[in-house]
Order: sequence, then structure tokens, then C-alpha cells
Amino acid sequence: MTDSFPAKPSGALRLLTMPPAKKRTRTYDSTKTRVAVLAQLGNVREAVRTLDGDQLALPTRLGDWTVRDLAAHITMAVETVSRNLERDEPDKAELSLLDWPFATAARADDIDADTRELARANPDLDALYDRTGRRLAERLAAAPDNRLLAARTGSMTLADYLVTRTVELVVHTDDLNAAVPGLDIPHNRHALAACTRLLADALAVKAPGASTEVRVPPYAVVQCVAGPRHTRGTPPNVVETDPLTWIRLVTGRKEWQTALADAEASASGERADLGGLLPLMR
Repeated sequence: MTDSFPAKPSGALRLLTMPPAKKRTRTYDSTKTRVAVLAQLGNVREAVRTLDGDQLALPTRLGDWTVRDLAAHITMAVETVSRNLERDEPDKAELSLLDWPFATAARADDIDADTRELARANPDLDALYDRTGRRLAERLAAAPDNRLLAARTGSMTLADYLVTRTVELVVHTDDLNAAVPGLDIPHNRHALAACTRLLADALAVKAPGASTEVRVPPYAVVQCVAGPRHTRGTPPNVVETDPLTWIRLVTGRKEWQTALADAEASASGERADLGGLLPLMR
């Protein structure tokens, strides 16, 4: 999740660069995050159950994954919560929430193979979504926020890991909508907000500073990029875009220059060019 636009993003969100500095992590309402993860999984399930064989065989923008592969991967991304809750609890946390976007995905090939096998072994996707959702709801009901999970990227608290699941769900919901003409899966508002904020904070970690203000209304405003700090009034360097465009830029689904040309993002000031910093993940 190189600093260049990936022509074929892989299905698993992966690190592109390591962070140079730490930032203070914002807080998230864990109760709302739990509800949002389950709600967004339900939104995707309702859409996937309507797709016919031809639609499930359509290509996606994720390499050579089909819509069926992508739909299966979404359940796998959520099932990791249930699976990790069934494992022994680690002794200590290894990752904070802001570490996660920069955690190396050394097993990307394994994830790809596992996704294809999951899709092949589960022709009834609705049943797969049903099992995944029920297992998650049952296990979350008994798990405290500070329960540590042995995630493959590194151990972290359940509360933090659930925020990372909003990224997986929101990004891949957008991938599904892009792959199937006419599909318009809604985004749960809290899931979209959490995803947007985490990815905005990730940019501030990668490019620490206060010379540029990045605005993603209504969910996030961060300052980043080394240079003169403004103290009041309108900052001299401002970037503004909407949440889904921001998420596409950060994850390599859209090029920076394309977003500017299409008026999906605006940038003013000599330090407002984010082309060399994006994407952060793919």
C-alpha cells in the first residue's frame, strides 16, 4: 500500500513507502466502528446477491481479479477479525493505528492465492457473506476493545484493527461499483469517515510539516509537507477534494494529475502538488 501510480493495483492493500515520523493518533468511536463494519459488509452483501454469472465474471481494476474474486476477498478481509479473535492473544501490541497503512504486506501473493481459492470453493457468495457476518457479530459481542489480535501485519488492538477494516470495506466497495455498470453500493457514513481520516493522517505521517493543508470535507483536515508554517488566515497551500476521490488517490485508483484535470481535486500554492507523495497504498 513506489511513489508512482500502479497500472494494475493488486487486490490486497499494501505499503508503498515507510513513514518517516510518528503522529498522534486521533480517536475513533469504537461502538460506531463496530456497527459500521457490520453495516458496510451488509451493504456489499445486498448488492452481491443481485449479481448474475455474467456480472460476477466481469474484470475489475485489481489485476486479473474478477468481480467474484473481489467479492470473496471482501469477506476474507472481514473474516480476519473473527479468525484472530479465536487465536491466542499476543503478549503486546506491535502496531498503532497509524503504523498500519505502512505495514509491509509480505504475503501479498498468499492473499491473492487465498482469495482465488475462497472464490472457487464458495460458489454461493450469499451464503459466504451470511456466515462471515454472523461469525463477526457473535465474536464482537464478547470481545473488548483492548483485546489484542495477531494480525499478519503485526499485533494490534481490536479497536484499531476494526478501523483498518473500514479501509478494506470502503476501498473495495468502490472497486465493485467501478467494475459493474449500474452498481451503486452505498457507503456507511461512519465507515467512510473513518477510512478518510486514517488515510489523511497517513499522508501527514509520510510528509510531516505544516505548510500545506489538505481538506477532505466533511471528514478530515490535516496539515503536512515541510515548509513555512502559517499561523492564521487561509493557508498559502491548500488541497481540497471529496472523500472518495481522496481514497482513490491514496490507494492508486486515480492519478493526481487526472483528478486535477477532471476538477475532482483542487490545489493552490507551490507546495500543494501531492503528485510525488501519492499513492500511499495500493
